[in-house]
Amino acid sequence: MSLQAIRALAVGALACSLALPLAAAPNTGKISGVVVAPDGTPQMGATVVISSDQLFNASPLLLLTNDRGNFLTASLPAGFYSIKVTLAGFLPAIEQHIAVNGERTTLLEIVLGSVFSSFERLRRQPGQQVSNDDWTWVLRTSSSTRSVLQFQNGAIPVAGESPETVQTEAHHGLVEVTSGGDHPGSIADGSSAPGTAFVYDMGIGSKQQLLVAGEFSSEGDGVLPSTGFAGEWLPSGKEGVGPAMTFVIRESHLGPDGPVFRGFWTSYDNQFALGDGISVRYGTEYMLAGFEGTAKALRPHGEVAVQLGENWRLSGTVTADPWRDGAGSPDAMVSALDALDAFPTLMVRHSRPIFESDLHEEIALNRGLGRKASLSAAVFHDASSHTSVIGRRGASAPDFLQAYYSEAFAYDGGVSDSTGVRIAYQRKFTDTLGATIVYAYAGALAPDGSAANTALHLRDELATRYRDSLAGRVSATLPRFHTKLTTGYKWLSGAAVSQQDPYGQTLYQLDPYLSMELCQPLPAFFPGHMEVLANVGNLLGQGYVSVPTSQGSVVLVPSYRYFRGGLSVKF
Repeated sequence: MSLQAIRALAVGALACSLALPLAAAPNTGKISGVVVAPDGTPQMGATVVISSDQLFNASPLLLLTNDRGNFLTASLPAGFYSIKVTLAGFLPAIEQHIAVNGERTTLLEIVLGSVFSSFERLRRQPGQQVSNDDWTWVLRTSSSTRSVLQFQNGAIPVAGESPETVQTEAHHGLVEVTSGGDHPGSIADGSSAPGTAFVYDMGIGSKQQLLVAGEFSSEGDGVLPSTGFAGEWLPSGKEGVGPAMTFVIRESHLGPDGPVFRGFWTSYDNQFALGDGISVRYGTEYMLAGFEGTAKALRPHGEVAVQLGENWRLSGTVTADPWRDGAGSPDAMVSALDALDAFPTLMVRHSRPIFESDLHEEIALNRGLGRKASLSAAVFHDASSHTSVIGRRGASAPDFLQAYYSEAFAYDGGVSDSTGVRIAYQRKFTDTLGATIVYAYAGALAPDGSAANTALHLRDELATRYRDSLAGRVSATLPRFHTKLTTGYKWLSGAAVSQQDPYGQTLYQLDPYLSMELCQPLPAFFPGHMEVLANVGNLLGQGYVSVPTSQGSVVLVPSYRYFRGGLSVKF
């Protein structure tokens, strides 16, 4: 064999050896870390046990740290993992829901604690810096941070090196004082009177979060208090990752001599992976309300998503509402505060309280268009036996659940059933400018044109009518003044008195007609961060439908006009 042929074979073998890891990269990743003592000293010989969180997990992986306290796994299937580290003389350390995804190495630092380090905290001098593991007061803060990093083709860090981290603005808390309600006519949510809200983060361990939120407001010179209390436990310390348990308790008065609403709502959500490209989310919620009777409901929900290639994703969903981390901010503090308004609309029918109900079934296909855009198409079905209708009335009737200090009322519009389609396009032009466009064709309740004067009930005049809708939403942060402005508009092709595609509206944060959100930072007069908040719905007062009934004329609308504003202070 010639020397030239030998060289050709060598080059071919080298190319094949390099191609193997590249072929395996898209659906695998690695975990690398360093184990240190509380004072930062690397620990050699620590036992590291890595277990998969997947349903059909393989045997745990056992590793030992080297003389610099480092450990590194071989290629692992994409998914979530739990890590347990033990070493003689130290307390065991557990890290849960560590994400591993394609072509990346997940990097983390694990600090082993001891009984003596716990006593050290008790004797800490005043003013001495507090470590991240201590419990802290939080009144609605910014996004929580984790010690897990990711890097591309990077080296394993050693003791003494400082890997690049993502810096975020740290705030210890936030107090929010607001007035106005964004759910007019729903007595199950917060009052429209001035109120104060807060969140308390107990910060259990280095990752887990136990958040407690509270809200208080009063109407009628303080004689009609409205209070709410919520709690949320996140074992992973991050919204939308791993299990989450939430509960809400609320009480409000309807007039000095009127009835009192008392409600309890709780939910449990979890997720896991099946193999490399299948993820499952599931959960259930239970609600109980006392208001001149008792209303209760148990609603399970679930979603299965399959990754079809690099940019395609197929999902099937059965639920009543989107997951809160997908419908709003992924910030755990904001999620805990938003839970105070988690109750569905309460209505009265035949002198008995009932919750609005909607079973949403959807199959959606999502296509990623580069790193900054996506296009999704969905076919869905909505079925409701008690459809919420919000309006304003000029006559009284037992089934009109009237808000005491406003003209808005909630009414059971009856049965609604429709099948629809939705196409949504989202694009982020820059870090400060993004847009969403959504087209939907679905049904909503609307007057059917029957003889109103002979109708026994308003719901007898309502029927499901199909409507086209086109909605757009633009979010921008203005330079220099750092003003955050979001404007949205949803056009409907005809009259509607209930929500058309309520799931899509919540998912993409789009209300019917013109809505605006404003967040304006103020100059800092003391250590902290102050913002003025404003939220306006149906600014132009569009879509109002007058319906004459045997009980008198009423005005119905799919989105009631409202204004909510206030001040937030982060510190």
